[in-house]
Amino acid sequence: MEKLSGKDKELIRGSWESLGKNKVPHGVIMFSRLFELDPALLSLFHYSTNCGSTQDCLSSPEFLEHVTKVMLVIDAAVSHLDDLHSLEDFLLNLGRKHQAVGVNTQSFAVVGESLLYMLQCSLGQAYTAPLRQAWLNMYSIVVAAMSRGWAKNGEDKAD
Repeated sequence: MEKLSGKDKELIRGSWESLGKNKVPHGVIMFSRLFELDPALLSLFHYSTNCGSTQDCLSSPEFLEHVTKVMLVIDAAVSHLDDLHSLEDFLLNLGRKHQAVGVNTQSFAVVGESLLYMLQCSLGQAYTAPLRQAWLNMYSIVVAAMSRGWAKNGEDKAD
């Protein structure tokens, strides 16, 4: 697993903290952008509330629970920047779960774009090129582990 520079960690921690304690509104921005970039991803969400449109989905309590979980995963990564390797098993399992529900690994890139978009919207002028690169560096480490879990789950199913 790659390592992040001290400056990357400082930028990530500071920007994440500046979003405040309640990250759900930021997650809604992220998922709004995600569904804008790839509307087909809406079909992966099956709740009692119909997720036929982005607005239906974003206002669904079940979906907001998913948003909360995603923001907690990002929070866990930010909290473990000094030892992202300690999240390896968790991220492998997360990749397996995403493979099992039909998410393809190409969607991980769209999620990354959506994360950066949310940070840009939420941070305004504090969103700089070095900050963007720091988040990309962290996200690539997280996605690499999730992708390994995704691929492993696919192999297990093929056996």
